Amino acid sequence: MDETRPIPSAWTDGGRGAVIHWDVAKTSLGLMLVAATAKGVCRLSFGEDPACLAERFPNAALVQGGADFARLLAEIVMAAEAPGEIDFSHIPVDVAGTPFQESVWQALRRIPKGETRTYAQLAAEVGRPGAVRAAGSANGANHVSLLIPCHRVIRTDGTLGGYAWGLEIKARLLQREGALLLI
Repeated sequence: MDETRPIPSAWTDGGRGAVIHWDVAKTSLGLMLVAATAKGVCRLSFGEDPACLAERFPNAALVQGGADFARLLAEIVMAAEAPGEIDFSHIPVDVAGTPFQESVWQALRRIPKGETRTYAQLAAEVGRPGAVRAAGSANGANHVSLLIPCHRVIRTDGTLGGYAWGLEIKARLLQREGALLLI
């Protein structure tokens, strides 16, 4: 009897057994590294280079580019350049976290373009209203910014809070989506 088992995430054991296609693209927000397995995008970052990818996935086979990957990369570049205009929710992701992190990441994907949520609202949405700091930590542990739009989360006072790739990029993404900001 043939059992179908889920493919483990590239984030399991440093990518053991995974083939990860990657490339770096120039965007108006800076250099963007994108990496994907057959399961989905496993890393999307700004300012990282292939050496960072090799450190994150020391047990994976890293392959630059490829025709199918080039199409995916072009679509993700468009998501960075025009996040308010391009729907990229159909792009699969390959991420793994704790059950709490994954519930936060799912909630992040439900935030509509042009809208923001506070860390407190995010914690409440996942059923843990007292876990505001944990929601912020889960937000920060997101490996595929843009596709899991962690930039849409702000502080209760309306200020930006943090962002792994810098507040300037966060503000520019939110402005491109049409979000109103208090800066």
